[in-house]
Amino acid sequence: MKLLAVVLGAQGQLGDTMTAQLGARHEVVAYARANLDVTAADDVRAAISSLCPDVIINCAAYTHVDAAEDRPIDALNVNAWAVRTMAELAASLDALLVHFSTDFVFEGDIDRPLTEEDPANPQGVYAASKLLGEWLAAEAPRHYVLRVESLFGGLRAASSVDRMLDAIRSGAEVRAFADRTVSPSYVEDVVSATDALITTAHPYGLYHCVNSGCTTWSGVARELARLAGRPDARITDVQTADVPLRAPRPRFAALSNAKLAAAGIAMPSWQDALARYVAERAPAVTPPPAPPPSRRSPGRR
Repeated sequence: MKLLAVVLGAQGQLGDTMTAQLGARHEVVAYARANLDVTAADDVRAAISSLCPDVIINCAAYTHVDAAEDRPIDALNVNAWAVRTMAELAASLDALLVHFSTDFVFEGDIDRPLTEEDPANPQGVYAASKLLGEWLAAEAPRHYVLRVESLFGGLRAASSVDRMLDAIRSGAEVRAFADRTVSPSYVEDVVSATDALITTAHPYGLYHCVNSGCTTWSGVARELARLAGRPDARITDVQTADVPLRAPRPRFAALSNAKLAAAGIAMPSWQDALARYVAERAPAVTPPPAPPPSRRSPGRR
């Protein structure tokens, strides 16, 4: 089924991969912040209404977790009020709305992978703005709210995992939390799952869209070192209490994707995702210089 999809936040880590992959199968109209500010409600209504899309995919987000503590209005404008505009548009156009949220909506005090049924309890401004965005997205009659966490990969390679891999390959020290447990999310797999949801008949609602399994950030770093062939990598375990952070982070933020799997969309393991990611980001190999031309002694054949 070929759809007309509008992607908002198209130059972000998730948005650029969403645009590229969906564009191979669907008609995609992509808006980056430079040409459509999602907080400008009238502009968003005019742009999207003129297209009458089948699906609106919101990849735009205010993701500055610590800065949000001092700039709550900015976080709310992008993560909540802009989502309300999209939900209203989706309802009026009978379009499907796909909105992405985060593991930060949880307090992180439960030591098992969290399900969609577990109560949210955000601990900071960013987290609260994202939970409010979930509620507002759910006002669209046809919606998917997909919680992702620890996103990595994509064309921009600007995530914590990307920085870890670069540091490992360059021989720099990697400091990684040994007491924060996560379920990493490879953008390629998140986009594939999104495509499966929007093109087949799955129940609307909230899903955890992460790779299967969980580990600590230290575990991620050590697996990256193994995959990169760098057993000598300098990885230092740190504790969250030892790092000054403006906003709190959930300690145990692993998410269960069992509901997504029950809908027929199985996510690969985080180890499999990291292996594909490292192979994709293999450093370019510079060919050796050509040997100089041979010289023969004069008068000899």
